[in-house]
Amino acid sequence: MKKDAHFYALLAMARSVGIEKETAHKIAYASQFVDDAKINKITLADDNPGAILSGLKKDFGDSEKIINAATCHDYFIVNTFNYGAMINNTTAFHFVPGCDGESFVKKMRCKKESPIIMDILKAALKEGDPIKLGITLHAYADTFSHQGFSGILSKVNDVEELATSNKIEEDFDPWGFANKLFDQLKYNTKDKYLPAYGHGQVFTYPDMPYLDWKYCFDSSNDFSEEYKTTRISNKERFTGAFKEIKKHLQIFLNTNPQYRDDSAAEVNENKFFRTLVLKEKENDRIKSWKEFMIDEELFEENDKFLNYDENLWLEEAFQYFILEDFNGRIVKEVYLEEDFLDSNWYKYYQGSQWYKKLFFEFALDSDLVIPNEYVDITEIIREER
Repeated sequence: MKKDAHFYALLAMARSVGIEKETAHKIAYASQFVDDAKINKITLADDNPGAILSGLKKDFGDSEKIINAATCHDYFIVNTFNYGAMINNTTAFHFVPGCDGESFVKKMRCKKESPIIMDILKAALKEGDPIKLGITLHAYADTFSHQGFSGILSKVNDVEELATSNKIEEDFDPWGFANKLFDQLKYNTKDKYLPAYGHGQVFTYPDMPYLDWKYCFDSSNDFSEEYKTTRISNKERFTGAFKEIKKHLQIFLNTNPQYRDDSAAEVNENKFFRTLVLKEKENDRIKSWKEFMIDEELFEENDKFLNYDENLWLEEAFQYFILEDFNGRIVKEVYLEEDFLDSNWYKYYQGSQWYKKLFFEFALDSDLVIPNEYVDITEIIREER
């Protein structure tokens, strides 16, 4: 899914069940920020306030750097093609494994509402933290749209005969350009240029809410080329995801009544789901969501919570913020704001570490052993040998 769903649709849904504006914004912002948190390591300037550095050391055992902060992948950066990025970011947050099948690669294939994501979601609802819930709802929604694909380089992501009849072109869509190119060169040339990573070989098709499409994949257990055609309605997937998300948001609000806004208006649900699957470009879908939320009296026209700014939480947390300094995977010699430990960015970082640890723990509970640095699995590996 893209920003129109992960932020705007979730923001509208959170408000529609009665969650007050600021909390609804935190949930939706954390959800979308999963796709925008590209920074993985931050080194800190020595002369940051001692109280902040002590707080960091207390929380994570280090007062000199913040590590493993990224939650997103980038198909166009070669550095993301490494094991750590694939499991800590791509798999954990975007392609939660379904745990079905006999082999490791088959178990890693994403499945709608897999046992891992349902266990994490249950824990998030128990925590009652809006940011942790937002992070988890991103991954939960992606299990609907990314089902069938894996977050690692894998044969399960190798597809054939990709086709659609109703796609519209985005204003800027590198994957759309690649799709046109492969249409001209014959699609079977893709393996020379597109690695079988995530849903890269089907471009952004899973993330377009209106799209009807199909592809062929090897359904055999041993990849003996038993090809099967799957036909997909993204309208059904997106609608199904948000019907379930509504239920989880209601549970969250019922167990955390301090976030309730009794003045929130009841929305036209049919209009909500029509807006969700509009056949429009992403920017136009976002515009439609803003109009929906204003028309349904969920927000006023100039409300500060109505827009998504991917730098907002960064600017609030770090002193002397210059965008160019924060564009890479590593940011050096950073100064922290005095209220850094209470900032939304830091709470998001804490939430991402909480999520990653639970992800690997619940994977083990589902008999999926993924080597990682969050949970010690040495005894399990030793026993298997």
